Amino acid sequence: MTILRNVLGVGAATLASRLLGFLRDGLIAVVLGAGPVADAFVVAMRLPNLFRRMFAEGAFAAAFVPVFMALVAERGAAAARRFAGTALLALLLVVGLLTLAVWTWSEAVVGLVAPGWRGDAAKVALAAEFVRLTFAYLAGVTVVALLGGMLAAERRFFAAAFAPVLLNLVFVAVLVSILIAGSVEPVEAGRVLSYAYAGAGLLQAAFVAAAAARAGTLPRFSVPRADPAFAAFARTLGPGLVAGGFGEIYVVVATMIASADPGAVSWLYYADRLYQLPLGLVGIAVGQVLLPEIADIAARDPAEAHAIQNRAFEFALATALPAAVGLALLADPIVAVLFRRGAFTAVDASACADALTVAAIGLPAAVALRVLAAAHFGRGDTRTPMRLGLVAITANVALALALRPSLGWIAVAVAATAGVWLNAVLLGTSLTRRGDWRFDAEARRRLPRIVLSAAAMGVAVFVAGRFGLAALAETEGGGTVRVLALAALVGIGIAVHAAGLAVSGLLGPGELLRRSRGTPV
Repeated sequence: MTILRNVLGVGAATLASRLLGFLRDGLIAVVLGAGPVADAFVVAMRLPNLFRRMFAEGAFAAAFVPVFMALVAERGAAAARRFAGTALLALLLVVGLLTLAVWTWSEAVVGLVAPGWRGDAAKVALAAEFVRLTFAYLAGVTVVALLGGMLAAERRFFAAAFAPVLLNLVFVAVLVSILIAGSVEPVEAGRVLSYAYAGAGLLQAAFVAAAAARAGTLPRFSVPRADPAFAAFARTLGPGLVAGGFGEIYVVVATMIASADPGAVSWLYYADRLYQLPLGLVGIAVGQVLLPEIADIAARDPAEAHAIQNRAFEFALATALPAAVGLALLADPIVAVLFRRGAFTAVDASACADALTVAAIGLPAAVALRVLAAAHFGRGDTRTPMRLGLVAITANVALALALRPSLGWIAVAVAATAGVWLNAVLLGTSLTRRGDWRFDAEARRRLPRIVLSAAAMGVAVFVAGRFGLAALAETEGGGTVRVLALAALVGIGIAVHAAGLAVSGLLGPGELLRRSRGTPV
């Protein structure tokens, strides 16, 4: 199976998850709005979500997959599965201790994450209660991450990519039940959702474990003993998790900075959910699939590694650029259609759209970052992304604090966009200097055409919006009209960009056929 097919498979599962996530977040907006209960629930999800993104979106695999693949090649599958069993037991021990600590000091943790709430004891207590319930999710996602890494080493990506769909299905079912019940108080609704979050983690773990069992890749458990492979894994795990978690770490810091403004935590959260759709669909999918390929061929065939990296970068950029342009131009109608109803007011929608517009500017860099990080991780280098990520997040926080007095809560979104561009530039420079990345003639020909095609799409969407489609999507009128107007704007953008790629020879039928038959992405 080609890299393109794997990317499309992971992307399809991610798309299903993100679309269900939009439905979930729209229902949460109706049930909880953007008030104190919503803020408390968002904070309660932030903490386990920090570790979920660190584990599940490639950073854990950065340490695990290269070691696991090397063991399979050198000592056989049985030794690799024993190593996986030792790694899983060690990780679950650490997660268990961390969970106990968070349960014990949950109010202090909330006070640290949202210092603006320290004068509101009731809000802190509510968030702490939700944190104690949601944090159990982490045990499930740890199992998913390790089993997903074992499956990825065999180029099986779909089960781990599909697992988040189960989380959103659970949430949607619970939220619909709350709406049908009709008399559930927001606090009780938040409590039920927190239980659902923890339960969904266990369901995800069971699903991926069943897939691993069918593939014959379950870990083997034995008495832990000194093992050079485990030592190598442990040395790279810390830097890999830190490097992969910088984005979510900044989200936690942003929550701290924005928590003084009522509603700001929720506005940023909903904007981030929209931003995460193209990032997950393209950047995360490409990064996950690219990692084992680079780990497999970088040392023995550097030229092929360069070709794969270039095609992956082109594919990611061809999707991320138009998505960024579309999100920036259509932020207001997108937020209005998806979220403006129930307890989510027009004021909330306007603020959320502002945050989305700023975030969209950083989307191409965020997608490129996933490809560039995978190029490092696949070569067993987790320390360079960690060091450069530390530089970027330090700049993020400094800029957010510097801009906060003049820009208010939106400063955290501006700083995040600046930081992700800085991080991408630093990682690209690192690879280039080491000779691990170079743009070939095909990339130098294609990349400018991708930029021009996205620009043409932006002009078309802007003109269509000026003819009234954007205003129609934002109207207070019937929901069907709003959805159709937004769908028309999105459809125009997709059609123009696809036409631009086809005219430039980047995405015609012949090119798609050539790639689907085996040429790397």
